[in-house]
Amino acid sequence: MIAAVFNSRGWYKFRRNPLSMVGLFLVALVVLMAVLAPLVAPYPQHAGAFVDFVNASQPPSWSNPFGTDLVGRDVLSRVIFGYQISLMLGVVVLGIAVPIGVGLGLAAGYFGGVVDYVIMRVVDVFLSIPPLVLAMAIMGFLEPTLTNGMMAVAAMWWPWYARLAYNMARSESREGYVLAAEVIGASTPHILIREILPNCLPAVFTKITLDLGFVILIASSLSFLGLGVQPPTPDLGSMVAEGARYLPDNWWMAVFPALAILVAVLGFNLLGDGLRDVMDTDR
Repeated sequence: MIAAVFNSRGWYKFRRNPLSMVGLFLVALVVLMAVLAPLVAPYPQHAGAFVDFVNASQPPSWSNPFGTDLVGRDVLSRVIFGYQISLMLGVVVLGIAVPIGVGLGLAAGYFGGVVDYVIMRVVDVFLSIPPLVLAMAIMGFLEPTLTNGMMAVAAMWWPWYARLAYNMARSESREGYVLAAEVIGASTPHILIREILPNCLPAVFTKITLDLGFVILIASSLSFLGLGVQPPTPDLGSMVAEGARYLPDNWWMAVFPALAILVAVLGFNLLGDGLRDVMDTDR
């Protein structure tokens, strides 16, 4: 089913939606800037502990299109490197949350009974707490570092995948191909991984695309509150928090990092919606 997005028919359906193409363009732009940050950033050295008080708090200009911050660092360069942090955090968080959530959801949906009850009640507890509140509570006990931030966000994200995989596994486990696999004596891991999981992947893949934007938003929110990545590491959320203290005079310090977050979140959401439409119509 995932391959349907990349064949000619799937691509035709995808590109017919202008918003999907806008999402693809924005995501490609963000990813390219993050990957090529040392090459495309005007002042790569400004991504670290750098000061230039002579050029501090300068408004947008030809030499500094996004202006400079309080210590003279180029805001555009720090935004570009901030995308590196945001994308890395999103990939790591989902790389942890998706296998855990999908694995537990498949087990609960297929086995049922006590396994279903225990796993899904734990999932219900996690889902009853607002995601940002749960992440803040976890970070309150940890040192505010990038690694701890990723662990906190991952701890609040796996239940969504568990719920998704659980619903699909319950439905798929009643299908004829699963019953046939059981009759011929296929092992439980084989049924879960080779039979049920491939039919859950389109929905999981689409949710991953949608969630990348939300993970970036949650991580930026933690940094905005001082619980995420700490200076001088360039992080979009902490840049917005720092710039917000100097509004409206130094407006560029907050506005451009905030727009960068908006571009990333909007791009992943539009792309995810386009992929979902393609996969839904392909069924």
